[in-house]
Amino acid sequence: MELFSHAHALVVEGGAMRGIFSSGVLDHFIDTDYTSFDFCLGVSAGSTSLASWLANQKIRTYTVITDYSCRPEFIRFGRFLKGGHWLDLDWLWQITIDEIPIDTEALFAQPIPLYVVTTNVETGKAHYIAATPTNVVELLKASCSVPLAYRHFPMIEQQPMTDGGVADSIPVEKAYQMGAKEITVILSRPLGYIKKTSRAPWLTRKFLARHPNLAEAALQRAQIYNRTINFINNPPHDCIIHVIAPPDDFPVGRLTKDRQKLDIGYQMGVEQAKHYLSTINN
Repeated sequence: MELFSHAHALVVEGGAMRGIFSSGVLDHFIDTDYTSFDFCLGVSAGSTSLASWLANQKIRTYTVITDYSCRPEFIRFGRFLKGGHWLDLDWLWQITIDEIPIDTEALFAQPIPLYVVTTNVETGKAHYIAATPTNVVELLKASCSVPLAYRHFPMIEQQPMTDGGVADSIPVEKAYQMGAKEITVILSRPLGYIKKTSRAPWLTRKFLARHPNLAEAALQRAQIYNRTINFINNPPHDCIIHVIAPPDDFPVGRLTKDRQKLDIGYQMGVEQAKHYLSTINN
């Protein structure tokens, strides 16, 4: 893992359809040509938003969320009940590769490295993997692979991986450990949100019985998430953290498909990006 000296890092949380907020933020960064970061860390939908931004592909993530991700070919609970995927990432990845692929040439021609968070299925630990031209497509897919809802585990570095948000939803502490002394974090929930612990831990352990370390990581999500929010609110004395978060009336949930709500969420991202840039420039 590369270490940086007095760096400014950009960290983007995931959250499935809630990623519409970060897509609005990052599209405004494209509009204003704002790229003042030394490295990026993305989780799940946050990693795909970052890839589109770094490749300078405005509205790509917006289109994936508001169009492709809303199609019944992607989200179908009835298929899940019959033993298939609730969220069919195989279909989503292939159709977006065919119709609106990430411009990998542009992505890797620019100087800002992208690190993608995945969770190791066997250990339950977070991995922070540098995106490369040869791994980026499968790496992003692995980070977005919600356990159970998507029944496969993509192989990354010869290890089965799943949603990075299981082990580290908001990797600001990792960014600090990598040398960031200034961190901008884009959240997908209002800053005051507190994650609640599971009411049925036995059910998580039952569904993930074949992967006990992954089950335990899932059960620790709330504790780790809330600890991370505390880190954001009380950063080390040698680190500055800027937060770009949705307002309290953000109408988008993990599986929201209502186009009006998604458009509102996107515009909220644009407005919060404007506020951030006006603050940071002053």
